[in-house]
Amino acid sequence: MCFSVNVNLVKEELENRFGATLIDPDKYRPSYYYHAFGLPKMPAVCSGMPGRIQLLQWGLIPSWIKTRNDANAIRFKTFNARSETLLQKPSFSSSVRTRRCIIPVKGFFEWQHVGDDKIPWYIYHSENEIITIAGIYDEWVENTTGEVFNTFSIITTDANDLLAEIHNSGKRMPAILYNSKEKKWLDSSTSSNEAISLLNPCPSGLLKAHTIGPLVNDKTSDRNTPEVIKPYNYSSGNTLF
Repeated sequence: MCFSVNVNLVKEELENRFGATLIDPDKYRPSYYYHAFGLPKMPAVCSGMPGRIQLLQWGLIPSWIKTRNDANAIRFKTFNARSETLLQKPSFSSSVRTRRCIIPVKGFFEWQHVGDDKIPWYIYHSENEIITIAGIYDEWVENTTGEVFNTFSIITTDANDLLAEIHNSGKRMPAILYNSKEKKWLDSSTSSNEAISLLNPCPSGLLKAHTIGPLVNDKTSDRNTPEVIKPYNYSSGNTLF
């Protein structure tokens, strides 16, 4: 699973990295900590939208959903989409064929089970570059008000060796794309099966990780701060590295 990410990326970083323009920059709020259950709006590069970086809301609402109540219910179940079942799940099958996207992040958070404890970790690019996570998106229109919701899911895959040690309960990780595969993932002419073949665990060497402090678990505190990703040593000595 991947429910928590660092998207502390300013407009210029995003535009320079993808050679595209951020749409509605006044509505974008970079943050060191975004949690899926907060339904944040995050930048995304989408298929069929060349030269644009669009804001999408986390928690995909399929276009075929009928009512607001149904939309509110399903979006809390679609934060992640498993790469292995994208074509089998009605919520995701249409999007993976025609509406693929990239979600840029600086890093993400996972928790390691050590006895009765859950130790938080921060994972990031080994060269401190932007991590590009494969996603899918959809557009849902509320049938009574006409309000448009542009939403997305992050795709997950099997964990590599590093993430298998950290996320040792579920052994999953976000599907991270190499720069060379981004264009193919976004290309609408790429078949769904060919696109899914790109969603393999990235090599462990592409990433670095360290344990972080209990701030990340404190729902009453402001977690949009550099402190949330600061290295923190636990005294048990039982964690990785």
